[in-house]
Amino acid sequence: MPPTPTSPLRVGVLGLGAIAQTAHLPVLSKMRGVTIAALCDMDFPKARSLAQRFSVRDACTDIEELLELKDLDAVVVATPNHLHEIHVLSALRAGKHVMCERPLGLTARAVEKILGAAEKAKRVVMVANNHRFRHDSQALDAFVRSGELGKIRGVRAGSYRQRVQQAPWRSRRAEAGGGAFLELGFPMLDLAGWLLDFPRVTRVSAAMERARGANAVEDSAIVFIECQGGFTVTIDVHANYLGQDQRWWFELLGTQGTARLNPLRLVKEIHGTPVDVSPTGAQTKDTMFIQSYRSALAHFFAAVRDEAPYEPPRDQVRVYKLMELIYKAADDAKELRP
Repeated sequence: MPPTPTSPLRVGVLGLGAIAQTAHLPVLSKMRGVTIAALCDMDFPKARSLAQRFSVRDACTDIEELLELKDLDAVVVATPNHLHEIHVLSALRAGKHVMCERPLGLTARAVEKILGAAEKAKRVVMVANNHRFRHDSQALDAFVRSGELGKIRGVRAGSYRQRVQQAPWRSRRAEAGGGAFLELGFPMLDLAGWLLDFPRVTRVSAAMERARGANAVEDSAIVFIECQGGFTVTIDVHANYLGQDQRWWFELLGTQGTARLNPLRLVKEIHGTPVDVSPTGAQTKDTMFIQSYRSALAHFFAAVRDEAPYEPPRDQVRVYKLMELIYKAADDAKELRP
């Protein structure tokens, strides 16, 4: 049974790395109708310190201890990538709803296993695909659905990020699952699929630059995807960019116009001339990053309360199968077809 509308949802946060500290905890601590019941991390001093900072009563180092807490409704899983599957399954077996950081699992088969477990447990499981919940992404989705851009012919997307210090596990493929493409490109792959109803893929090619060693992750990647009807997607990412300015871009190319994000810009052909028809709207005090996580978590809790329709993330199976094909194309250094 979902929690009653008058009782706050009690949430545990599992894994207290960068994304928990910069997104989940700041958002959860300010959400109405939500109480952070406990924090859990193998580094107990960090868990205890963050619990004090965000006024959380309990801190622990063991997921089983977290899941045994009285009246715990949901768990946010933000542990290292290779632990997502086992931690999500453990939470579902304990009868908890789950919001999991991407990737939901390291393989499509793992995602299918999680979906089956969530259905059996009758619990909500959601992936933190926060780009879907950006205000500009939501507006772009409305434009696409209304046919404002005509027929979409392609997606051009990329992200160049300067080198940042990261947890050691992120440099090991067996634990991270991937490097620059998984971290920077996968969210764009998911966003493109969500906006365009996951068209059928016909061929894939990819080039990735890695350090030596079978367990190394890629520093950069260029991916080309062709879909049924000639629709194409290119994704260009670099995690150790040496330029002055970091960049992030996502653009749709249509027969009647183009649209890009960050911020939203819409150009349509009117009487043979490209005209900027970008919408204007009120600015929020939140960054796009925080706003997207606030909206994603609000949607998750609304689904838990039966206040919003819930759709199991079955589309993630298609995204993860495509991701596996992309990595295989890069590993084999050849074009592949599904």
